[in-house]
Amino acid sequence: MNEKLSLTELQLIIRDSLYAALPGFYWVFAEIAEAKENYAGHCYLELVEKHPDDINIKARVRAVIWNTRYRFLKSFFESMTGQTIRAGIKILVRAKVDYHEVYGLSLVINDIDPAFTLGDMALKRQQILKQLENEGVLTMNKELDLPLAPQRIAVVSSASAAGYLDFVKHLKENIYGHAFKITLFEAAMQGTETEQSVISALDRISENAENFDVTVIIRGGGSQTDLSWFDNYNIAYCITQFPLPVITGIGHEKDLTVADLVAYHSLKTPTAVADFLIEKMINAENIISEMARLIASSAEELIEKEKIHINSFIMRTYPAVNLIHNKKTRISGLAVRLINSGKDRLMKDGLIPIELKRALSSASENYISRKTTELHTGCEMLKINTFNIIKSNVILLKSLEESLKILDPSNVLKRGYTITVYKGEIIKSCTKVAPEDEIDTVFHDGKIRSRVLEKSKIKL
Repeated sequence: MNEKLSLTELQLIIRDSLYAALPGFYWVFAEIAEAKENYAGHCYLELVEKHPDDINIKARVRAVIWNTRYRFLKSFFESMTGQTIRAGIKILVRAKVDYHEVYGLSLVINDIDPAFTLGDMALKRQQILKQLENEGVLTMNKELDLPLAPQRIAVVSSASAAGYLDFVKHLKENIYGHAFKITLFEAAMQGTETEQSVISALDRISENAENFDVTVIIRGGGSQTDLSWFDNYNIAYCITQFPLPVITGIGHEKDLTVADLVAYHSLKTPTAVADFLIEKMINAENIISEMARLIASSAEELIEKEKIHINSFIMRTYPAVNLIHNKKTRISGLAVRLINSGKDRLMKDGLIPIELKRALSSASENYISRKTTELHTGCEMLKINTFNIIKSNVILLKSLEESLKILDPSNVLKRGYTITVYKGEIIKSCTKVAPEDEIDTVFHDGKIRSRVLEKSKIKL
């Protein structure tokens, strides 16, 4: 064929040939690589088909939905799928082939099947969950231990999100007066930046994990059309490897995202997350109050036993006091009888001179006085010794009371010591646990759970 054609003529031949070969509408499925809505209300798309590696592209074509049709299809698609027509989702469209001599080949779309997109989204979600399960990480975050009193909270959210503001207000104004330390790690919660932004925030928290008890991811409020940004393998995998329990409150009522399913716990709204944390603090307060009550009861019981012991000792000293009193009375009686008997005999016999009588009388009185003094001294010493014994036992009782205060578990914990518990029993020896056993370590302000990796004896 030697006929010379202009470029326009050739383009028209191509167009007419395409129209002749492809005259009607066709149902075509593809992935949206790019979507733009212009000022006139038309929607311009770039559709692609990828190789199985989900990276390299097999086919590409431009498409358009004219404004008169786009207004209806957009509303219908969003109401059925909860998604916007955006890059990254797969769609099934009814379109015809269009060819323009300037703009080239394109598809004109006049219908979209939302059931196809819903099925693809569900399939994608199931594929991500299956991959995480095969990797053995699906439930790793759920297996972490939530601290007894989670007060230090790292939050991944947008600073201007209504859900975040509600969350902070609900925690700070709780009627129980519990204090929370809230640290925001700002991230985009919708759009193409969501994945990188959320993962970056989680990485920053992980670097300072010792400063936090729990991590919260909250979005809340607004449209439900952007939840699929959290049906993301990389975000989910990051959560499974996270060193702290993750609680999600992404703000949806119907569906759970992959991020919800791998998190330690998921709740519908940011406010529900705040209520969950407040409830944990209430439970911790109740546990501590019960422990304090048991300690006080044990201390009172021990003090009462010691008081009974001291009173018993005092009662045992009474017979000795009575015996001394009886001996004193008997000696006094004997002395009086002796004096009277001696006087009577001397007076009767008249054999002793008056001076001798006086000397004898004086000696007798001195002897009686000396013995009486000795007797009084003995009584006083007995009283002093008895008093000292009672006093030393009172001091001992006070010392025991002080020891009880020092040994009070709450005071011991505040000095930096901890209590290790295994299956509800306090562990005093490493022989009571074995590798892989889970143990609880109680501090003065909370509790952590850990797993025994190795044990060894210490020679003292």
